[in-house]
Parts: sequence; C-alpha cells; structure tokens
Amino acid sequence: MKKTVFEVRQMDCQAEENLIRMKLDELSGIKNLEFDLPNRRLAVYHSGKSDPIERCITALNLGEKKLYTNQVSSKVFSEKKDQKKLLWLVLAINFLFFLIEITFGFISESMGLIADSLDMLADSFVYGISLLAVGSTLARKKRIAKIAGYFQITLAVIGFVEVIRRFFGTVELPNFSTMIIVATLALIANVFCLYLLQQSNNKKEAHMKASMIFTSNDIIINLGVISAGFLVNWLNSNMPDLIIGSIVFIVVIQGAIRILKVGK
Repeated sequence: MKKTVFEVRQMDCQAEENLIRMKLDELSGIKNLEFDLPNRRLAVYHSGKSDPIERCITALNLGEKKLYTNQVSSKVFSEKKDQKKLLWLVLAINFLFFLIEITFGFISESMGLIADSLDMLADSFVYGISLLAVGSTLARKKRIAKIAGYFQITLAVIGFVEVIRRFFGTVELPNFSTMIIVATLALIANVFCLYLLQQSNNKKEAHMKASMIFTSNDIIINLGVISAGFLVNWLNSNMPDLIIGSIVFIVVIQGAIRILKVGK
C-alpha cells in the first residue's frame, strides 16, 4: 500500500474537498483520502502508481504539487477499522438514547426531553453519514446528507409548533422526576462516549475532535434539561421545559443546516 501526499494551495474549504473526491471517484485502487484543509494537504492511500492520481488532481487547476510517495504499513488501516468500530459504538449509544428520550419525553409531556432526543438523533446522523458513505460515491453521500438534514428540520419545526401550542394553551406540567432521571442517564451515556473518544489513539484527527465537540455539547444540553426539571418542580411551571426545548430545537436546526451543506 502506498501513501502519496499532495499540496493543494487552493483547497481551503469543503467545496474543494468535494470536488477532489468527485474527481478521484473516477479511479480504482484508491483506499482512502485524508484531507488537511488548514495546511492544504491531501494524503491518498492507494495501490499502483500515483501518476493517474496526480493527473486527475492537476486537471482541477487547484495549485497542486506532489510532495512525496512512500510505502505504508497495513497497520494504518487496522487502526482505522478500530476507529470505525468506536464511532459505530458512539452512534449506537446516541441512537439508543434518542429512542429512550423521545419515548419518555412523550410519556412525561416534556419538550426538553423530546428536543434532547432529536439532538441525539442529529449526532447519530452525523456519525452515520461519515461511516455509511465510506467507499460510496459522492452522489450517495449527498443523498444521505439531504435526507438526514431535511428530516431533522421537519422534526424540529414540528417541535417548535408544539412548544407554541403549549405556551398559549393549557397543558399539564411535565413530570419533572422523569425529566431529571432520563436526562441524567443520557448525561452518563454522553460522558461515557466522551471518555471512549478521548482514549482513542486517533483523538487528534479532525473528525475525532469534532466528535468530542458534539459529545461535549450534548453534555451541556443534558445538564440544561436536568436544570429545567428542577425548575419545573420549584416554580410549578412548564416554562423552563418549554425554554430548554426551544433552545435545543434551534441547535438541532443549526446542525441540520450544516448537514445539508454536505449535500450541496
């Protein structure tokens, strides 16, 4: 297996990355692509000669220059398999707690739990898009991203409508104890996920850092839902639950917009 590294001076955002991926889809023998956008570097893991790869990148006129080609150990790919297993585990935990939180959110009449469940689902989409698109064409990756993004936005908008209905209507108080217990379990799950990600040998890679940021944000949201549960009980009002729900729905929509950008 060979690793060829290119400097691509005009590669500074996702648009150029997608353009290069699309162009290199034409070639066989490419095992993996690693993009370092801040340093404008591209590493291509491949079999065979690097000349066809260089010709494809040159055709894009992005100020490319081949830096070097060397042999790499198969250990590189075994590490990536371990990394994929870790991300699949984190995805599974997120999706499981999406199901738990949305179920108990409806049972307890808590918009905070329902919104938090959608945030967990959003993270599952992010991990899933990265993992399921490996080895797939760029067109498939775009289709997956669009479906995930629009689905998230639809759910979040429905959630906002329900928040407005509850704000102006007369509804029962959410069950604060269920809010606190379920959000605490989700908090424990996210702390465990963050621990697993931090123990990874690849934690310094860009997408692993992003995964840790997602999980850290989830922990903050979990703490928000727990706090809202205590406030519901203390104030005897559903306003804290509606406020935290609205905030998290906004976070979910922002995440969906980022996912849709992948689909462009």
